[in-house]
Amino acid sequence: MNEREQAVLALIRQNPFMSQQEMADKMKLSRPVLANLVSSLTKQGKIVGRAYILPEENEVICIGGANLDRKFHVKGNVQFGTSNPASSSFSVGGVGRNIAENLGRLNHQVTLLTTAGKDADWQVIHEASEPFMNLRYVEQLPDASTGSYTAVMDEQGELALAVANMEVYDLLLPSLLKKHEAMLMNAGCFIMDLNCPKETVAYIQQVAIARDIPFVIVPVSSPKMNRLPDTLQGVTWFICNTDEAETIVGHKIENSAHYEKALQQLLELGAEHVIITAGSKGVYAASTTTKPSHFAAKVIEKIEDVTGAGDAFVSAVIHSWLTGKSFATCIDAGLTNAKNTLASPYTVRPELSVDLLNSEMEE
Repeated sequence: MNEREQAVLALIRQNPFMSQQEMADKMKLSRPVLANLVSSLTKQGKIVGRAYILPEENEVICIGGANLDRKFHVKGNVQFGTSNPASSSFSVGGVGRNIAENLGRLNHQVTLLTTAGKDADWQVIHEASEPFMNLRYVEQLPDASTGSYTAVMDEQGELALAVANMEVYDLLLPSLLKKHEAMLMNAGCFIMDLNCPKETVAYIQQVAIARDIPFVIVPVSSPKMNRLPDTLQGVTWFICNTDEAETIVGHKIENSAHYEKALQQLLELGAEHVIITAGSKGVYAASTTTKPSHFAAKVIEKIEDVTGAGDAFVSAVIHSWLTGKSFATCIDAGLTNAKNTLASPYTVRPELSVDLLNSEMEE
């Protein structure tokens, strides 16, 4: 055992009913780091029984993708059918994981539920994600490969081509989530991306309705819109882009009147708050108590990288909503975080904090 593990055992001996958050506070660690220490001790057989582990209440549960992202920045014009000179980099990503990290940096207690392989890619993701979220419920599958996403960017930082290996998320089935039912029943909020199978989305929808838990759905692409449940009943926030909205409402969205019609259709499906993002045109949003409105995008001088901007938007919207801000303030927070993520080379800004986001919004 290392020193940290010995310290955890000492605290448990003093009070076996101490919560993980209390132990984390005493050791000056984040709760996700403490949770992983407890998991390690359990696997070593140093801890038997669960008296000290109490259900964690009001955590944000993010369910969805956790990928290793590889990015190639082409020098000059992108030419298909031939080799392009480029520089390359890699980072951790995935919609569910990116949202979890953003929220972790914004001081929320977050748990990530996903499936992954038992491979080197997952180890990279684990090490980068552990300080910001609880990973002890991640299901590592011996015969699967961790999700990966490879993007080719042009000189302006815009996406030219992307390929994704996401088959591991087809195994993120209700049977796996039901193993952690006690934790799910105590959630403060569910945020789910549509990397998950349709039956898994429907299962969380049922839990959210039965337990009156806020539920956020974030699509990842138009082809995966068929994973939406048949209605949006019980969905507190539905946040999608224009292409994804067109897929579900069944008509082109080309002007303000079209956006307003689409927002109304999505509200009629049962969602409480709806946002349709439109890139440089800003966003269109409405709720059951707020009329459709347009919010202009923040002006940005140079886009460094578009990857992660949508996840940054969602995260700041939900962060502001969870902390009691008005509908308009939630949208403004999302646009602010998206703008500054677009100007960053990172998928999730490493400098992000509550104080920084507040100061950026004031500016």
